[in-house]
Amino acid sequence: MNLKRLTAAILKQQDDVCSSAIIQLLENSSDFKNLALREGQAILKRDEEDESKLAKGIELAVRKNILKKKFEDPPAIRINVKNRTAQEITDEIITHLPSREGNVIVVQGLSGTGKGTTVSKLWRALPRCVIWSNGNVFRSYTYLCNEELAKSGKCISDETLTPELLRSLEKRITFEKTESDGQYHTILDGHVRVDDIENTILKMPFIGQNVPTVAQQTQGEVIRFAINALQKLSEEGYNVVVEGRAQTLNFIETKERFELFIPDVPTLGQRRAAQRVMARALDLVGSQIDSLSDKEVCRYVEDALEYLTRCD
Repeated sequence: MNLKRLTAAILKQQDDVCSSAIIQLLENSSDFKNLALREGQAILKRDEEDESKLAKGIELAVRKNILKKKFEDPPAIRINVKNRTAQEITDEIITHLPSREGNVIVVQGLSGTGKGTTVSKLWRALPRCVIWSNGNVFRSYTYLCNEELAKSGKCISDETLTPELLRSLEKRITFEKTESDGQYHTILDGHVRVDDIENTILKMPFIGQNVPTVAQQTQGEVIRFAINALQKLSEEGYNVVVEGRAQTLNFIETKERFELFIPDVPTLGQRRAAQRVMARALDLVGSQIDSLSDKEVCRYVEDALEYLTRCD
């Protein structure tokens, strides 16, 4: 791992290179070690809660015969990301790919292991690469559920999201190649491109408030939708990268499956702790950042750590 000394330019980047430099600078600080431990424990707690919610949704999908029960997890190539950069992880993943096109690449692991950064680097490194996210599909279901239930004066709830309603809505969400640009899009009602409403209608407060309820009831439908979309993209030579929880990704048929992991809790929390420190340091520095020496930048980072230690 080639570590870089923290500079003003690196602090401005606020990326994985910056977080690695922060970790290198503060790794012997007891305050940073304690912050990293707390962050690592918080990550595990949140992930356990998320897994419990996902398990309920998947169990429901199995009961509705939308998904078939998985008795064992598909094999994944496990990559220890401790003391390694996202670029090194990306390069390793690429060496395992059988070709440069048509790959469905699954990247799974706990929060804090750098999945998002790795996925972004894969997208930049591979030709015709698409990052797949189920987020807008869940939001689309939420939008359509609200629209349909409002006609009869009802609100979204576990009781109103009936199998009949969800079956009718599943027909209204498709994944198609449009004539206008020759690209694939998620389409609502045969003509509304989700790309065109993702930052407006799908970001309205009522959507965000109801997504968790809808997501638990539609895990199976959304996984089935994703499987169909990934198959279409792969058959046309696109590389598709999918990031998320193993519980849902296990239903995607692919041999290019990678699990990022960090073997101990304090190290798991280091990256998240560094992200908090560097964000606070940038706030403290403000507009004077370009005039600071490396030593002054480090002092602001130490001040940021002291602030977080007091406030947590």
